[in-house]
This record gives sequence, structure tokens and C-alpha cells, in this order.
Amino acid sequence: MNPVVRWFHQLGSPPYFDRFAARWAPWAYALAVLVMAYGLWGALFNVPADYQQGDSFRILYIHVPSAWMSLFVFALMAFYAAIALIWRIKLCEILAMACAPIGAAFTLITLATGSIWGKPMWGTWWDWDPRLTTELVLLFLYFGVIGLYHAIDDRRAAARAAGLLAIVTRWCGGTRCTRARRSACSASRRWTPA
Repeated sequence: MNPVVRWFHQLGSPPYFDRFAARWAPWAYALAVLVMAYGLWGALFNVPADYQQGDSFRILYIHVPSAWMSLFVFALMAFYAAIALIWRIKLCEILAMACAPIGAAFTLITLATGSIWGKPMWGTWWDWDPRLTTELVLLFLYFGVIGLYHAIDDRRAAARAAGLLAIVTRWCGGTRCTRARRSACSASRRWTPA
């Protein structure tokens, strides 16, 4: 067997993956902290102020990537859950349920930084814009997946139930949310007074 293929098969085993992750996680954390510190320093201190928004636009360097990651992590969680349900790979169940708190944290950061930016720009902390409301619903969906996972005692059954919830909400809600965001954006372009 090809050594790379054999390594991927071994990596699918939870005990082997745990040993692999325990060995490489500290190095990955250290590298992530260095890269994030450099990026934050560049975004918050090195970039000149915007000519219209002043220094308040700098928070968008945190807000926009967090928003992208909040949506990406939910899609990744649904992808792992689908693999876990179809092929019954235990590691994908673990990874799917590990995505939920991470995605909830990114969603919470998105909502907080959006409110902080919105106060000086819009004059209010919250506006019931479809994009903002969609992000709030996404936070509640993350909480629902986390709550369902912890409500069932059997971890495998809990992961399957919560994974099914993630798949259904991603499949049903993804197209509706995309359509709502597009229509809201086009409506705001049409009806915004000049």
C-alpha cells in the first residue's frame, strides 16, 4: 500500500488521530498566535485611517473574516456530519461536534464587532437588516446543535442527531438565507435615497 494512503487511513482512527493532534497542536497554536498577532498589528496600527469612516473602519479587519468563518464553519460542520452519517466514520462525528463551539465563537465575534462598528456608522447598535438577523439566527442554530449534542447521553447518537440538524438547516436554510440576503441587498440599492 502507498505510504501516503496508509497514513490517511491511520489518521482516520481516533486513537492515532489523538496522538497526531497532541503532537502537532502546540506547534499549530504557536504558529497561529504569531500569524494572528502580526495580522492584528498590521490591521489595527499599520493601516492608515479611512477618509470617510476614520479609525472605526479598522474593526472590519476582524469583523469580515469572522463573518466568513462563521458561515464556513457551519458548512464544514454539515460536511463532516454528512460523512459521519453516510460512511459512519467516528472521527467525522467528533470533528463535526468540535466545529459547533468554534463556529458559535466566530458568530458571536461577528455580531459584537458589527454592533461596535454600527454604532458610529449607523447611529444604532442593532438594525433588523436581513444580514444581521441571519447571523443572529446562525448563532441560535449553533446553540441548538450544541444543546442537542449535550442533551443525549449516548455520544454517537447525540453526534448523529446534532449532525442531522446541521445538515438539514444547512441544506434548507442555506438557499433561503442566500436569497434573502440578495433580495435585501438589491432592495437597499434600489430604495436608498441619494
